[in-house]
Amino acid sequence: MSEVAAQRPKRPVVVWDLVLTIALLVLMTGIGFVLFFMSFFLAFAGDSCGASSVCDFDRMGTGMLVAIIGVPAIGVLALVAAILMLVLRRIAFWVPLAGIVLMAGMFALGAWITFSAVQPAAG
Repeated sequence: MSEVAAQRPKRPVVVWDLVLTIALLVLMTGIGFVLFFMSFFLAFAGDSCGASSVCDFDRMGTGMLVAIIGVPAIGVLALVAAILMLVLRRIAFWVPLAGIVLMAGMFALGAWITFSAVQPAAG
């Protein structure tokens, strides 16, 4: 069985995919750091709590955690998946693109949950 595996020709390296994937992984990492940093600023959603708004602090915390944990988790998964696909010599440039979209979506979901916890006070 190992003799059959040794006789199979390996897939050729697709140079444009390798270069594009690495460039997109660098871009994805940068965007991930920016989104991760911005997720800490979701805490400022509660600035008007008590004065002019009624807030659900548990929901605000949940939204922040979704953004703070979800964005890097998706980034790490996309990074690992892209590296595995490159090692297996499969087309991989789409993985960091999907990672960027999913990280932005996860941040947006966390922000939406956080901001939905702030309700204007009935006046």
